[in-house]
Amino acid sequence: MDTDEQKMSSWIERVEDLVNMLEGSTIGEFALTEAGTEIIIRRQPGLVMVSTPTHLHSIGQPGVQLAPGASAAHAVETDTSVAIIAPLTGVYYSAPSPSSPPFVSVGDVVQTGQVIAMIEAMKVFNEIQAEISGRVSELVATNGEVVQKGDALIRIQLA
Repeated sequence: MDTDEQKMSSWIERVEDLVNMLEGSTIGEFALTEAGTEIIIRRQPGLVMVSTPTHLHSIGQPGVQLAPGASAAHAVETDTSVAIIAPLTGVYYSAPSPSSPPFVSVGDVVQTGQVIAMIEAMKVFNEIQAEISGRVSELVATNGEVVQKGDALIRIQLA
């Protein structure tokens, strides 16, 4: 193996190590510059993080009771919505100005690329666009409050 192939193999191993280290974290973007080479890893952790119960009871087992009139089909409800994640830290705004209506409200249908919010960071207003299409199921962030990079802003139920 010549020197160039060794360097490439070393970088590939380095990138794989970085990806493995980020697995399970809430980090959405990671940038590293080393020896004149820049590596940027962009992820969407909000789209892959799933909460699963550690212990499930099946219908009919002791300890599981249904409300009168409830059917077994509706006994377990799961949240299938997807969170739109803050790509940076800053002040969250749900409308373009205090006197304007909000970009989106609960129940609104949004399309991929539609502006759904703004985050002000270092006096720059950054438009936040929907990465998926669907119906807004929850407004998680509070207008005028600081959000951290990786925080959920809005939850969208897939169409």
